[in-house]
Order: sequence, then C-alpha cells, then structure tokens
Amino acid sequence: MRIYFVSLGCDKNLVDSEKMLAILCQAGYELTDQPEQADVIVVNTCAFIHDAKEESIETLLELAEYKKTGSCQVLIAAGCLAERYREEIQKEMPEIDGVVGTAAYDSILEVVGQTLQGKRAVWTKELTYLPAGLTDRVSSGVNHIGYLKISEGCNKNCSYCAIPSMRGTYRSVPLEELVEEAVKLTARGVRELILVAQETTLYGVDLCGKKMLPELLERLSRIEDVVWIRVLYCYPEEITEELADVLRDNPKVCRYVDLPIQHCSDDILKKMGRLTNKKQLQEKIGMLRDRVPGIALRTTLISGFPGETQEQHKECLSFVKEMKFDRLGVFPYSPEEGTRAAGFGEQVDEETKLARADAIMEVQQQVIFDTNETLVGSRFTAIVDGYLPEEDVYVARTYRDAPDIDGCVFFRAPYELLSGTFVTLEVTDARGYDLVARWCEE
Repeated sequence: MRIYFVSLGCDKNLVDSEKMLAILCQAGYELTDQPEQADVIVVNTCAFIHDAKEESIETLLELAEYKKTGSCQVLIAAGCLAERYREEIQKEMPEIDGVVGTAAYDSILEVVGQTLQGKRAVWTKELTYLPAGLTDRVSSGVNHIGYLKISEGCNKNCSYCAIPSMRGTYRSVPLEELVEEAVKLTARGVRELILVAQETTLYGVDLCGKKMLPELLERLSRIEDVVWIRVLYCYPEEITEELADVLRDNPKVCRYVDLPIQHCSDDILKKMGRLTNKKQLQEKIGMLRDRVPGIALRTTLISGFPGETQEQHKECLSFVKEMKFDRLGVFPYSPEEGTRAAGFGEQVDEETKLARADAIMEVQQQVIFDTNETLVGSRFTAIVDGYLPEEDVYVARTYRDAPDIDGCVFFRAPYELLSGTFVTLEVTDARGYDLVARWCEE
C-alpha cells in the first residue's frame, strides 16, 4: 500500500508528520511522491490563521479528486484543522474518511487501517496527552537540518491565539527522549538541530519545576555530529541570564534568538495578554546584546490588533528603528473564532492592517540593509544549503539566519560541495536581505 503525505503549516507540524511517516513505514507502507499512485493520502493540516485554514481545506479538496481519478482509497485529515473542526469535517466534508487530532498522531496506523476497511475513523485524545517514545522519524525535507520539537501546547493564552484550543496545555518531552531523537537525526545526516515548540523557554518546568532549556542545550551539544543548535520561539519574559550565558559560551549553540514580541505599546500588549511591557522588552533585548556579543535577534509583530491607533502604530515603527532587530516578520491581525480578541471592539479594517504591516516592513528593510552593509569584510562559518546551477553559485547561511525565514549567502566554490558542509566565507557585498561572499581556504 502506498502513502502520499502532505505536511502544511509550521515546523512543529513537520515533526509530527515525520513521526507519523515513521510509524507507517515501519508497518510496511510505501511512500510515494505521486498522489495519483497513492492508495492512502494523509494531509497534516494547519489552522493557525484564516489563510492557513483556507489552504488546508483547498488541499484536502484538491487531493480528494484522486479518489475519482487515481488510486486513492482513503483520504485522512490530521493536525490542527482536524482537531479544531473535527465535527464540521465529519458533517460537511464526506470526502474525508479519517480524522486524527493533534494529540493522537501516534494512532495514525489504526486510523489508516480502519479507513481501509471502509470505516470512518475519528481519533482524538485529551490535549493533556503526549505521545511517548516516538523518536523515529522519516525525513520529508533536507537531510542536514533537523527540527526537534521539545514540548507541546502552551499555557500563555494570549487573547489573539487559538493554539491552546488546538494543541492543549504545555507539556515537555522528557530530556532523555529528546537526546535519543537527536542522536537518530544526526545519524541520518542532520548537522543543524533547530529546537522548536509553542514556547521553548519554559522547557522542563512541568517536569522538573524549573527551566531546563540550558541543560538541554548542554546535553545536545555533547552529540558528536551536531555542529549547530538553534533555538526558536523564545518568549521574552522567560529568557534568563543563564540561557544567555549558554548562547555565549557553548560553541555549538548559535548566537541567535527568536523572541516574538508581537507589539511594543503597553496598552496593546496588555490587551494581547502578553506578560511584558515596552520597558521590559527594551531591558531584555539590552541584556541579550550586552551578554552575548554578536547575537542575532529575530522577532515577529502583529499589525492592526483591535483598538490599535495610528499613534500606537507609529510607536511600533519607532521601536523597530530603535531596536534594530536583525530579522523581523509581521502578521496582519487575524480574528480567530473562539479567541477573546475576536470579540473585542474597534476591529481594524483589512486595508489598514495590511498598510501598517507594509510600513513596518519598510522600516525593517532599511535596518537590515544597513546592517548587512556593515558585514562586508567579515568572515563567517556558514552551512551549505544547496546549489543554483543556472547561476553556478552555492547557497549558504551563517549563524545569523534560520532556514526558510531569514537571509542567505551566495558564493562560488573551487570544487563540488554537499549540502550540510560547513565552510568559511568572507562577505564581499550586501544585496538587500542577502549577502555575497568569497570562498576562504581553511
């Protein structure tokens, strides 16, 4: 039996997908990249914001056509959309034969089996459940980069966010299980481990009563084949000096922090349910830069949150100029049903939300362009991500850049390089968000 698998949404969803693939492959199912040849099609869906929900629904309906034109016998929806709208899916999407909730992905084999027997299967588990011992993965992307999901769920309950209703309460994966999973990832060629979660900085609090991220980083760095470890999704209020010291002192841990702040106005932050104010954000960013020389900081902002005034938007623009984030992304606010913010008054119109997002990115663009100019002449270790044959250049990243979301470095090499190779480069030019470099002999 052949399986065609689609993973939508975030890198955390990708980890769940790779674990489901491992379960299916170990049971004897064969993977195919041709949907028309698949007996079973699984879509691990996303429902983070409106556009993600639309993409998930469109993908499911598009692939359902292979039940008519291909070999597909059953279509299964997994992940966040399946968790959040399982009753609606059962009523309104007869094309779907099976539903797998976010906490039940370890039951994918049972769901596939039941649906192939002609039964409609819906498997969900309490959102306090965490599948245990699933350390095997099947790569669904590049082999030299591996995402390690260190926890599930979130307890923050920000007013705009539906994730707790889809992913449940915060629960950490046991440390030894993560180390075992990381060892298996490096055995298949992973050289850059990227730690992800709804919130990485609270790792271990539920298991040990204290923040264990620094200890986890130290343990992972002992794995011989790990070269880089990168941390994403750090809530600013939870970042400690101890964590900053690990970023500074451990040569395998990238001096890079992703700390989504969402806004800087005290009033908006309070309405969002965030636990920091503007002054605290400034102090945390200052601490990181003082304590970790050369650190690269990425953040995300939300434009057009309910009640956001033009003055508060301008305050955000000034903050972006002042803080000079190395990387920044913006989401126009999306009202998600079931969240407190969706019921707030003073909803901002779509045109204004988009215009404000564009204005923030214009300011940030100049910040990045100016910063990149200062990097000309600098030498960096970089990881090779690929090769562009039409231009005869390699694509790489420095420690300052996470894959898919940040910038790249382009260079030529005197001989063929494999993806995952680490090279020394000297920056020779800055071209917008990206850099051009020359190869340096070791």
